[in-house]
Amino acid sequence: MEKKSKISYLSCNRGERYNAENDRAANYIGRRIAAARCQRGLSLSAFKTRLESFGVSVSPAAINKWEKGGSTPSAYQLIAVSKALELAEDMSYFMSSAEEELNEEGLRRLAEYRADLVASGHYRPEKECVIEYIDMPVSRLAASAGTGVFLDEENFEKVSFPAASVPRGARFGVRVSGDSMEPVYHDGQIVWVQPCESLKIGEVGIFICDGEGYLKVYGENMPDEEQWSELADSYGAVRPQPVLISYNKAYEARKISPDSDFRIVGKVL
Repeated sequence: MEKKSKISYLSCNRGERYNAENDRAANYIGRRIAAARCQRGLSLSAFKTRLESFGVSVSPAAINKWEKGGSTPSAYQLIAVSKALELAEDMSYFMSSAEEELNEEGLRRLAEYRADLVASGHYRPEKECVIEYIDMPVSRLAASAGTGVFLDEENFEKVSFPAASVPRGARFGVRVSGDSMEPVYHDGQIVWVQPCESLKIGEVGIFICDGEGYLKVYGENMPDEEQWSELADSYGAVRPQPVLISYNKAYEARKISPDSDFRIVGKVL
């Protein structure tokens, strides 16, 4: 069972003492996000996945930047952060104060008082957000790790994810290895795959070439003249040559030679 975050509540005049400039200088919001995430036992990648179920798509690096003070989430992103971490509805968790926060005994009494109000009908809390989780197979080995055996059945494990974060049509997940697909896909990120045998130019897919697994953009080029005979069909028409392209411009595109054992595993959703 997940450990619940502690919620700090405001006194009536706490908001009046709030100073945005001081909090920004102290990176108060970033530090509070980091504290709540750690209390929930969430890694940066796991928190990224949870945020996706609230309509926020950011990388683990971007979350780390929030926590370190390099940037701040937008108002909409901060609301999603609050929901994902099950924090105070009035955003008080992200507001500093010159007053001391309640100790454990104070929090206990405040919880009892809140329960009494609910029981008496004088206070009705907002309906709890229920997140539905599903188990999905995820490869223990990463694509682009230099092996195609990540698709072997014994190399998959079942992992729970918020149902809203898994795209329709996804059959399994594969972890990214390396930085060749930065800035869109990051090392350690899980991508969702829909099995298929063909892709359109420009679509991102999972491929196996000569036993090695790849996460790349699919492309096609006309082959060099010396390869025409190998790529010509029965009518003499020359077929395009598949090319695997990286988003990171530091990596050259890989042309797939006619004698390679190449196949398309699926489309990344």
